[in-house]
Parts: sequence; C-alpha cells; structure tokens
Amino acid sequence: MPVQDYLRFHGIQKTFPGVTALDGIDFGLREGSINALVGENGAGKSTLLKILSGAYSPTAGYLELAGQRRDFRSTRDALQAGIAVIYQELNLVPDMTVEENLLLGHMPARLGFIDRAGMRRAVAAELERLGERIDPAAKVRSLSIAQRQMLEIAKALLLDAKVLAFDEPTSSLTEREVRKLFELIRELKRKGCCIIYVSHRLEEIFELCDAVTIFRDGRLVEDRKDMTGVDHPFLVSRMVGRSIENVYSWRPRPLGDCALEVSGLTGRGLREPASFSVRKGEILGFFGLVGAGRSELMKLLFGAGGPCGGEVRIHGRRASYRSPRGALGHGIALCPEDRKSEGIFGVRSVAENINISVRRTYTRFGWIHPGRERRNAEGFQQRLRIRTPSLAQPIAKLSGGNQQKAILARWLSEDIKVLLMDEPTRGIDVGTKNEIYSIMYELAERGIAVIVVSSDLPEILGVSDRVLVMREGRIVASLDRAEAAPDLILRHALPQAEARA
Repeated sequence: MPVQDYLRFHGIQKTFPGVTALDGIDFGLREGSINALVGENGAGKSTLLKILSGAYSPTAGYLELAGQRRDFRSTRDALQAGIAVIYQELNLVPDMTVEENLLLGHMPARLGFIDRAGMRRAVAAELERLGERIDPAAKVRSLSIAQRQMLEIAKALLLDAKVLAFDEPTSSLTEREVRKLFELIRELKRKGCCIIYVSHRLEEIFELCDAVTIFRDGRLVEDRKDMTGVDHPFLVSRMVGRSIENVYSWRPRPLGDCALEVSGLTGRGLREPASFSVRKGEILGFFGLVGAGRSELMKLLFGAGGPCGGEVRIHGRRASYRSPRGALGHGIALCPEDRKSEGIFGVRSVAENINISVRRTYTRFGWIHPGRERRNAEGFQQRLRIRTPSLAQPIAKLSGGNQQKAILARWLSEDIKVLLMDEPTRGIDVGTKNEIYSIMYELAERGIAVIVVSSDLPEILGVSDRVLVMREGRIVASLDRAEAAPDLILRHALPQAEARA
C-alpha cells in the first residue's frame, strides 16, 4: 500500500499582473521526511511557501493536509493548522525584545495579565535548545544578523508545528549554528514532522534531505521521492536548464597599480588598526567567522560605520570623508550584507532603486530627468538580466538575486573605483551566482578593485585573487590564491584556543 502524503499541493497556480509565478504545481510530502525545494531565484519557491503559510491565496488549486482540503485565509489559519514557515527575509520587530518577538501573538497570560516570568522561562528554554546565549530582554536591533536568523527559527519551533518550511535558514549562520540547526531538523523528522527545506547551498541538500523537488520558471520540473541518482550536476542542470561546470569560473587577469590603500583604520568593530591594499583589477576576498569584524570594516570604508581614524588613499591620493556620500565622491561603493534593511528601498520601484544615487547628476534646477533615468534603468535591466515584470514594480517583490542585481546597477551607474561586496550571493541560486561572479570579473577586467566579504569559504576560494583572514576584529593573515587552502584559512579564522584543540 503506497504511503499517504501528509501535505499535498494540488494544481497550485498563482498569477500576478503580467506574470505567472506558479503554474500547476502538484506534489506531496510524507510525515517524517525532509523534502528539499530548489530552483533559481524567481522560480516560485517563496510564492509557494507564502501560499502554504496563508499569506497568499492560490489563483487556482488547493492544499490538502492529512487528507483534508484546506483553504487558508490568513497566516493565523495556517498557524492554527500546525504550519510554520521560517522565511529568508527576517520578520522581527527591531524595537521589541527577544521574548516579545518570539511570543508575539500568543503571549502567555495569567489572571488577565501577560505572564512575564512564564514568557521568559519559555524563551530561555528555547534559546538554550538552540545553543544560543541571547538575553531574552535584549532589543532585537542590538543583535547580529546571525542571531536574528536563529530567533526566526526559535519562533517557529515554539509553535510546535507539524509542518515546517525553512527558507534559506543557514544563509547567515556560523558553522556551529548550522550543525545545531541540522540536529534540530533531524529531531523534528524523528518526531514525524513534515519538513520543506529551501537552500541554494546544494551540499546541504545532499547532507540533510530525503527527497527533492525542483522548480524552474514557476513550473515543477522534477520530483524525486529519494536522492538515488541525484548529484550536483543533475540538480544544477535541472534548475537552470543548462550545465554549469564551474559556478565560480575564475579567470586570471593583469593587475594594475594600487587602487585602494588603507593605513591604520580604526573604528567600531575593530580591535586593532586595519592596514591593507588592493590593486586595480584585483578581487580581494575577506574571510572570517561571524563577528570577526568584516562587515564593520566595510562600513567604515564606506563612511557608514561611525567615527574612525586612519588614512585611505584612492589611486594614490588621500581620500578624506565621513559619510557614504563622501565615499561615493571618491569612487567607493558598498553592496551591504543585509539587502532588505540596508540595500534597497522596498516600497520604491526597481527603476528608482537603480537611479537613486546617480539621480543627483540627472537633475537640473531641482527637476528630475525621467527620460535619462528610464534609459539608464532599461540599459542595466538588459545588461544584468534583471528579471522583473516591469521597472515600475516595487523592488521588494523581486527575488533576492534580482534585488542584488539592481543594487549592482545602482553602483555601476556611478564612476566607481572600488566596489565593496558584503555577502554578495547570500540566499541566491547557483545560476544567478554565476552571473554575479561574471559581473565581478568584468568589473575587475576594467580596472576596478573589488573586495568580496563572504562566510562561504568555497566562494572566497573560488573568486579571489588574494584572501585576507579576519579574527576577533583583526586582520590576521594575507594569502595569495595559490596558497589559500581551506584548512590554512580556517586555522587563521578560528579563535586560537579552538584552533589548537
């Protein structure tokens, strides 16, 4: 007798004006299974999760849960049915505490009042289960991106759901946190939970998942109930419709004179002054564990990290600035780690997000020049292959990869000399990663200095001409591409006691 699916999608279709996001999705998931859901950005994965969570209603088709048809009219309906979705984009209230965020909407009450003591006990127990040392009374805005991601996971686990969907849960986590998360997911599987796991890190799919479903352009192209015969080339070719032999596609290039020279830079997040240089056409990788000070250093270079000391030289000339506007004036641009809160203007259009910086050069006597802005946005949409139904579409509705391309288009509209890219492919599919790497190489070949920060060691090794390693707010090693071996980099990156152990 065939095993009955606990959760099943029947002919799910979802259309928006000018685009079909999902077209006839039909597959099921069993109890006690971990089902990978993979596909390029924009393939429809997030739309399906929003239908599962009750945030969207399908245009056609329906869900079946434990053999019964379910039509969710809100996220509350889905939660009451035992469904929890942990999205890639964080949905926390920055000015509320950790405990308030985790129990928002279902805070324990006693005699008609919120039971603060009970709330704190529940939250402390869940954080301990996750292996996180976070003060339940701390404001969320004081936490790192990795800690906030763990809170999203804890929020779902507190609901004791039967169906859990994880959307890129490890994109901001340390290796220790990833190991802990995998233990929890396997524990949930043993309890009979039905788990959907979305990740662009394909090695995680092979380590964790029992089955895989592949989307492309809103359609289901493959549904495997086990992983037999599924390997990396198979997944990539089915996801993108073509073979990508080497996603990094690094290519050597001649390097020029010094483009950026940093001497004795000090500021928030750095334990000691930072000094390094980057040549024209060079791609310099920064690697370190979460909290090593990489992002803080990039913000200092971009004039967004608060007061600092030291000296920055661009093409041999001293650059003095105290703000991002000043940094841009010297040709330094930053693609930040947190696209949602620091990179895009979510309620504004794709075209506005591309033109927002260069607009100052298109304005005469206080009037915006719409024709020049339209031509600029259209040119970069074609050049960078930004997938959007319209340039008037709010950018928040685009996939993470297309949002990143729009941010790149913004800076390529400027006359930049140094491009800082902090976690440039976080939560981005393998095909779009390959496109972004190609853009990086093209910029380097034009003589622009590119600095890439990543917690993904294979990425750093794959794209960099040289690697700097940071540990606890310090630059502790500089390695050429030929000598930058994974074990050597990790020895430098780990705290000394842990490295010796």
